[in-house]
Amino acid sequence: MDTFFQTPPVIENTFLNDPLLKGLIKSHFSEHKDQTKIETQFTVWGDLAATEWLQLAHLASKQPPVLISYDPWGNRIDHIQTSAEWKQLEAIAAKEGVVARAYSREYGEKSRIEQMSLLYLYHSSSAVFSCPLAMTDGAARVLEKMGQTPEQKNAFKHLTSRDPKSFWTSGQWMTEKTGGSDVSLSQTEARTTADGHALYGMKWFTSATTSQISMALGRTENAKSAAELSLFFVPLRNEKGALNNILIHRLKDKMGTHALPTAELTLNGTPAQMIGPEGQGVKTIATILNITRIYNSICSISQARRALDYLQSYSKSRFAFGRVIAEQPLHKKLLNDLENQFTRLFNLTFYSVSLLGKEEAGTISDVEKKTLRLITPVTKLYTAKKSYEIISECIEGFGGAGYIEDTGLPALLRDMMAMVIWEGTTNVLSLDLLRSIKDPGTFEILNDKFKQSKNLDCQTRWQKYAKEIQADPIQGQACARDLAYLTAQLYSESPF
Repeated sequence: MDTFFQTPPVIENTFLNDPLLKGLIKSHFSEHKDQTKIETQFTVWGDLAATEWLQLAHLASKQPPVLISYDPWGNRIDHIQTSAEWKQLEAIAAKEGVVARAYSREYGEKSRIEQMSLLYLYHSSSAVFSCPLAMTDGAARVLEKMGQTPEQKNAFKHLTSRDPKSFWTSGQWMTEKTGGSDVSLSQTEARTTADGHALYGMKWFTSATTSQISMALGRTENAKSAAELSLFFVPLRNEKGALNNILIHRLKDKMGTHALPTAELTLNGTPAQMIGPEGQGVKTIATILNITRIYNSICSISQARRALDYLQSYSKSRFAFGRVIAEQPLHKKLLNDLENQFTRLFNLTFYSVSLLGKEEAGTISDVEKKTLRLITPVTKLYTAKKSYEIISECIEGFGGAGYIEDTGLPALLRDMMAMVIWEGTTNVLSLDLLRSIKDPGTFEILNDKFKQSKNLDCQTRWQKYAKEIQADPIQGQACARDLAYLTAQLYSESPF
């Protein structure tokens, strides 16, 4: 008779059981008058992430959104119905200030450290509600810097509110059928109207489609080239609550992130207001991308941390070949190797976060500003790829149990694939690194950083790549990916 039942892995307080996060908070806030208050708050969040938030995330993931195209009387309504748990996770994000904390700047240049540390705890227990929060934060930053109209200033207040009843989220509509990386192929037209502009075109991949506003790229009649796109502020609904000349065709049937509504839609004269200079939308939207890419990095390492926590817990209770597997030499080495890899990702990510915080607080140096430009795409691509590898190893560590859907483990890997692709694939971001070091000052910063490395192989490879890139900028692109990985490894060598 079969009487054996394996003890399942258990997630416990995700702050108290995370030495790296505890060390980060202590090192940055040890001299702050509110140190005890801050650590107490993180302890509360760590408990919620292991209990209430996690349970809500499980339930939300089992109830994917549904598109209701028509009401019972045949009227086109295009209503996206999400679960009650998804809405609760949104309310929690608002109440805890997952976005708002970055804009109150209570801790000056360290405000982003506090806010992103909260996001790190929240993400893996949010059913990926962190995705609309990323775009919301990016939109808030653009509106804070460039918002001019009463509608834009009002939106900023909603995006940064801690009141769930008044909190808004924002979408980010760039991808069209022609693709998402080469935005010069975008076909959306922005026609001038008496009140601003009206957008006409199809957006092929729009996440957070239930948001109140979105940022979108479009081409005006005055554009002199395909690359001259402008950025627009788009309210999704009118005063009556109906969609603003927006038709939602279908929800995407995705590999993962099943609780997150992602849609295909057509803009058919959608009212919009331009943000920033006409024809410079790609440059303007870079403000959003800097934030969303760092969000992506935080969410990637959060996901990897969750997989590691599951495997560490399982390894202490799974018995094989005469002992628990945590005591088996080869498995023990695997766990140590994975934790060491994770530490490097954690250091790299929060280094980028610290630079973003300094930039927003106005305390960043010229060298740090250029470093932030080059390290942001590198951090995003590296943390995503390496977190995917860590999660894959963790799932393998469960053996056959890791392949069983209702353990929740396969979803970790599927959802992680979104982080690898979103906000730039590895190749796209590697080429972005090359663009950043076209600036002579940025090139010299990276050159000096490699010279300071004690790894001679690292220096030799950098010299080889730099020579190839300078000799032939087009063919030199072939080494961009290797250079991006090398740069990430360089900046992750030690805690910042």
